[in-house]
Amino acid sequence: MFDYYDVPLGIAKEGISLSVEREGEVLLYWRESVDEKVEKNLPASTGKILINPIEPVNKPKELTSYLLIEFERTLVVEPGATQKIYAKYPLEIGVFISRNENFKILDIFTLMKQKFTLYGDPSSGVICKYWSSAVYSSLPSVNPIQEGVVELSITNTSTEWVEVTKAVFNAYGMKMYYSEDMVAMKANMKIMKGKIAETDFFDSPLETGMKKSLELYTVRKVAITTTKFVMEAGI
Repeated sequence: MFDYYDVPLGIAKEGISLSVEREGEVLLYWRESVDEKVEKNLPASTGKILINPIEPVNKPKELTSYLLIEFERTLVVEPGATQKIYAKYPLEIGVFISRNENFKILDIFTLMKQKFTLYGDPSSGVICKYWSSAVYSSLPSVNPIQEGVVELSITNTSTEWVEVTKAVFNAYGMKMYYSEDMVAMKANMKIMKGKIAETDFFDSPLETGMKKSLELYTVRKVAITTTKFVMEAGI
């Protein structure tokens, strides 16, 4: 499903119906999924349509740029060690129109239930998109239009054994790649003293041959000060 498409196009897959058709002097974009329906008129000069996974923090409202993944099983990391695990995260799908390498976001949707949570205390904490995931020691199978996989390398730089129950990520740092079978990204968590951790992303595919997703914040020309997140309210 994720790729560039010429106009006209029609897609019907797992509860998603999407089409772009000529209607007189304009193009009609139509999409229906999960009790949501969208119709838009597009200029007839539109070049291509790009459909790809985007940072999963836009639905149902753009309240935050942070994603919190809570692990269903606590991880115990020994001092000075690096542990690699896999977890799942919810996908959001972006539909872009493009012409001469210029992109505009046309539509955003998801097939997954949405939930927010607060990381930290009410006075200084941050709102996060919330997701609960099992912890995997090897690459899990996923439905590639519903969930993605994050490969997380956890490095404990402290001199104490540390328990890890969650990870918070800045979506502006996400570098997602996709294939027919999977959407994935690679991240790292550096645990420092006092059970404080810093998270960030690697810009590399999980498997050879995967294509890089167009990042929504680059299309919107959002000014980015940092792609990292410092977890100061516990891990």
